[in-house]
Amino acid sequence: MADLKQFAEQLVNLTVKEVNELATILKDEYGIEPAAAAVVVAGGGDAGAGAAEQTEFTVVLKDAGASKLGVVKAVKELTGLGLKEAKDLVDAAPTNVKEGVSKDEAEGLKKALEEAGAVVELK
Repeated sequence: MADLKQFAEQLVNLTVKEVNELATILKDEYGIEPAAAAVVVAGGGDAGAGAAEQTEFTVVLKDAGASKLGVVKAVKELTGLGLKEAKDLVDAAPTNVKEGVSKDEAEGLKKALEEAGAVVELK
C-alpha cells in the first residue's frame, strides 16, 4: 500500500512538461488516451475544484410570494414579456424565468425578483 501512496504523490507532483511526456508514453506504448487523467494530474490532484466552475445560470421562480402583482410587474420588466405572458409565467411557478445567463445577470434578476416578493433560486 505504501508503494501506491508514493506513486500517487509522484503523480500529483509532476510538472506540466512531465505530464505531457507521460501522456505521450501512455498513448504510444500502451494505446491509452490519458486525456482525463492528465487533467487530474496537471491540476495537482484538485482538478474538480476549478474545472467545473459554472458560467451559465438559470433563474428559477419558485413562488410568487404574497405580492404576486409586484412579481408579475418585475418579471414583465426584467424579461421583456407582455403582461399576459409575465402573469402566465408567474402562475406556472416553479418555472424558469431566464436560462443561460451570466452569474452577474442571474444575481441581478434574483435580487430584483426577491425585492418584489418572489422566492427565487439560481441553478
